Amino acid sequence: MKEIFVSDLESGNEITAFFMVKMIGVKLGSNKKQYLDVTLGDKTGEVSSKKWDVDDRELDGLSGIKAGDIVKVKAQVTEWQGMTQLRISRIRPRAESDEIVMEDYIKAAPEDSEMMYEYIYGVADGLEDQDLRKLCTELLARNHDRLMYYPAASKNHHAEYGGLLYHVKRMLMTGIKVCEVYTNLNRDLVCAGVILHDIEKLNEIESNEYGISPGYSFEGQLLGHIVQGVKLLDKETERLGFPREKAIMLEHMILSHHYEPEFGSPKRPMFPEAELLHYLDILDARMFDMEDALNSTNAGEFSEKVWTLDNRRVYKVSDEQ
Repeated sequence: MKEIFVSDLESGNEITAFFMVKMIGVKLGSNKKQYLDVTLGDKTGEVSSKKWDVDDRELDGLSGIKAGDIVKVKAQVTEWQGMTQLRISRIRPRAESDEIVMEDYIKAAPEDSEMMYEYIYGVADGLEDQDLRKLCTELLARNHDRLMYYPAASKNHHAEYGGLLYHVKRMLMTGIKVCEVYTNLNRDLVCAGVILHDIEKLNEIESNEYGISPGYSFEGQLLGHIVQGVKLLDKETERLGFPREKAIMLEHMILSHHYEPEFGSPKRPMFPEAELLHYLDILDARMFDMEDALNSTNAGEFSEKVWTLDNRRVYKVSDEQ
């Protein structure tokens, strides 16, 4: 059984433990020496790790380690720029004799994938707009198997087994409630936008069956899921005979949901449902990042800096409250 988890790491300790490789690469430092840059993780979180001064004799062994592999490391727990880090002295792939329980290493959404899918599909199947209903149900059904495990990101928010479903489900739940308050909104358009806004992450991100992503696909790197999503909807809405206005509005929601050009959206939202989609997306991402940071924070203390929250530290209310 795994004894040391990422959430247990304390600066100054020396550890020997198993972790799952999330990302790995040999890089060249400013001193012109090679070093191993690896992100290690388990079900409790991830930790940036380095093995300094890697010589050529080590490269063959290290080149065989890839994302999703379990490795055993001996390392010093350090702190750099307010973040926990591992300084690795030794690293090796797991041996056949090593007893590993994979559930210890897979960070997963807190809900069952099939149940999340059924909720999302149920919303899609209940849309009154028959064009949107057919589009959403067909795309969900077509991608059912990969949706069971796919993360919503290579790293950062919802980078976990079933993360994409979890992200979409919570956005849907919130969006439906918001439509009860702002009754001018087209509920079907909001729901369709939520269901489809990240659908092309299935082709932007690469992932194994454990929801572990080594990075982005060729098309994902050159285009990204926003452009890929617009291409998909343009083709599918034409196939289904959508009215042109409806098709363009749905494509605009995908195109604008990141809001700013520097985040991939060439247009800002230009109607209420598109505006809401952006805020549903950013709200769920922020809540996820805060909850994730607080899971490894003691009550009455601040978390480590969270890069996705502009390097803010998040406070966890004390048990006395």
